[in-house]
Parts: sequence; structure tokens; C-alpha cells
Amino acid sequence: MRQRVVRVALTAVLVALVLLAIPLALAIRSTLYADQRDTLERAALAAAVRVNPDYATGDPVELPSPGPGERLGLYDPKLILRAGTGPRSGDAAVSEALGAVIARDQTAGELVVAVPVSHNEQVIGVVRASSAVSVVRDRVLLGWAALLGAAVLALTVAVLVARRQARALAAPLEALSRHSRAVTDGDLTARAEPSAIAEIDQVARTHNDMLHSLSELLRHERDFTANASHQLRTPLTGLHLTLETGLAQDDARLRPVLEEALAATRRLHHTVEEVLRLAGSPGLPHRVAPDRLVAQLLDETDERWHGLFAQDGRRLDCGSQDAPADVRVPGGPVAEILGVLLDNARTHGHGGVRVTVRDLDDALAFDVTDEGGLRTEPGRLFARGHTGGGAGGTGIGLALARDLAVSLGGRLFLASGDPTTFTLLVPVRQDAGAVSGEAAR
Repeated sequence: MRQRVVRVALTAVLVALVLLAIPLALAIRSTLYADQRDTLERAALAAAVRVNPDYATGDPVELPSPGPGERLGLYDPKLILRAGTGPRSGDAAVSEALGAVIARDQTAGELVVAVPVSHNEQVIGVVRASSAVSVVRDRVLLGWAALLGAAVLALTVAVLVARRQARALAAPLEALSRHSRAVTDGDLTARAEPSAIAEIDQVARTHNDMLHSLSELLRHERDFTANASHQLRTPLTGLHLTLETGLAQDDARLRPVLEEALAATRRLHHTVEEVLRLAGSPGLPHRVAPDRLVAQLLDETDERWHGLFAQDGRRLDCGSQDAPADVRVPGGPVAEILGVLLDNARTHGHGGVRVTVRDLDDALAFDVTDEGGLRTEPGRLFARGHTGGGAGGTGIGLALARDLAVSLGGRLFLASGDPTTFTLLVPVRQDAGAVSGEAAR
């Protein structure tokens, strides 16, 4: 920004200097030439007054002494030099002055002024005053040099003033930029300092107010996450203990129901953990999701969802095309994403549903496909709060699944609209034992 301010100031000064200096230089030249002609005219008039009308009969003529670099000469009507200095024969200016007019001319490198000498209303001679053009030209060049010096001085002052103003303007903006970078790096306590420029101070105050509001919003969200963690974990833990106590009772009729309820409680507990982990609350310990084999994950998914689809008269197939058995993925998050996709297929899809795993070397692709067609705009599928219109839809599931995929370093996207196919890409690593075995071979 500093260079931009200096360039703008210098451009304005240069334009002003050009617009002023060129006319001023021409005015200096015109004025100096006009002054020299006036000087010659005054000298010629002073000499003409002193010319005796009887000079033609031999009376000596006493012309005044010319100025430095000037020549004075008296010519008779026959254009012959009778006194003073000048060309032996009168030139065009002398001929013109014989017509009883003051003649001005520039010839042969000289400025010439010719003044007629009259007696009894007749022109009896001409006084010719001249000076070298080079004398005036030197004065013009000196004037132009002075003008150039003044322009350079003005340009130098403009550069100094522009640099100072650039520093004054850029310093608070650079400070605001550093403050914004600090906020980007996570320091929400940073605040922009006031400066001497009212407009920038207004921006800084607005920025500080926005940052204060954002900090308060984030604080409320962190508090909500911590409160939700406490309020959800406590009853879930109590329910888990109650179900385990019920399983300790020797009641064959209630055991299957209690086991299913206990499994659902564990899944709910894992779901809460993943949502809180994704929220990233600083008050919660960071947990790395344990890895699970793909085959185990598919079996658990089929066991959980097969009965639900069967109740609706629909088929669920879970299988692996070419994924090796020793490949592991983060079990909890992937299971949650597959659960969201299967619930979405059950609510908004039709026909059978197929979960397929494909090997992509450094990643696995989980494809969830149903026989229904897409009934909403693809660009709005993952928008939080948007729902396809199915019963009970909240518009949160797909957005949550996408965020979970990003937190794993993967990606969730719509691969096809007819039939509807969602693809989850998950980075993987092989089992340590299998890898060491491969190395040994």
C-alpha cells in the first residue's frame, strides 16, 4: 500500500508540474525576448533624439554608448552606415523604418530594432540597434534551468511528503492486518489499536465489535457443548449400568430385549462421543477413534440395519468387492456416517439398499446405493437445515456425515443421482502384523 500511495502522489505532482512548467517555460522565453527588444528600442530612441539634422552635410554624430552586447548605427536614406556600428548597408529592418515606422526583426543571429529619425516631417535617417540572439538565448536557458531546479525541488518535497503520508496511512492498516492474522491463528483476545486516522479507526472499532460478538458466540457454544456432554453422558451411563444390572438377573425372556437395549445404548454413547469430538470442545478430552477391520464394520452395520429394512419389506446387502481383510478404518466415525446414509436411504429411498466397499490403494470407497432417484437439488443435499421432505427430516444428518468425513481426512459426496449413490472416501492403513509379514516376505 505504501508504494501505491507514493505512486499516486508522484503521478499527481508530475501531472501538475507538466501542466505548469511547459506554459511557464514558454512564458519565460517570450518575456525575455520581448524585454530585449524593448531594451533595444529604448536605446535606438535615445540615439535618434541625439542625431543632428545636419549630419548629412558632415556634422559629426555622437551616438550614446551601446549596452553590453549591443550595437548602434545611424543609416541615411540611402541605407549607408554613417555612424556607429552595424552592417555597412542597411538591412530589411532599416528599409522598413524609412517608412516612418519602428521596425523589429530577427536576422543573421541578431535581434534588430530600427527607429526612424525625422525632421520637418521627413525621415532623414534610421538608428539601428541590435544584439546577438545568443545573449537572450543564454538568459532563457538560465531561466529554464531555474525552473527545472524548482520542479526537482518540488518533486523531492512531494516524494518526502508522500512517503511520510504513506507510512501514516499504511501503518494502522498493517497493524490491523497483523491483528487479523493473530485472530486467524486462534488468538481471539487480540484487539486492533486506535490510530490517528478516523476512517481506519472506524474500521478497527467495527472489527473489534465483530470479534467481541464472535468470541461471545464461541464461548456460548463451548459452554453448550460442555453442558451437553455432562447432561448426556450422565443419564447414558446410568442407563448403561441399569441394563447391565438387568442382564445379571436370570430371566431368559428379558435377556434378548435387554441385550438389544444395551447395544443401542452403546451406539448412542458412541454417537454422542463422535458429535462432541467433532464439536472440538476444549473442555473435553481428545479421543482418537479406534480402528476396526472393514469386514467387522460391515458385519456390525448389517446386524444393526438388516432388521429395520426387513420390517419395511426391503433388502439390505453389505459386501466388499476387492478390499483386503487386513485394512482398518476409524470404526466409530465411519459407522456413524454409514448409519446416516442408511437412515437417509430408508427414509427417502426406495427398493433394496446396497453397501459396497472398493479398494483405492491408499483409501477405501464406501458406496451406499438405493433404487430410488434423487428428488432434491444436488447442490443443496449437504446444506445444514435442508431436508428432502421426508417424514421426520431435520436436514442435519448429511451435513453431520460430511463434517465427520472431513474430520477423518476423507470426503463424502453424491456419486450418482439415478440410482442414488453416496460415496465415502476414507484414508486407511493396514494392520501392523500384516504389514510386518509382507516385509518379511
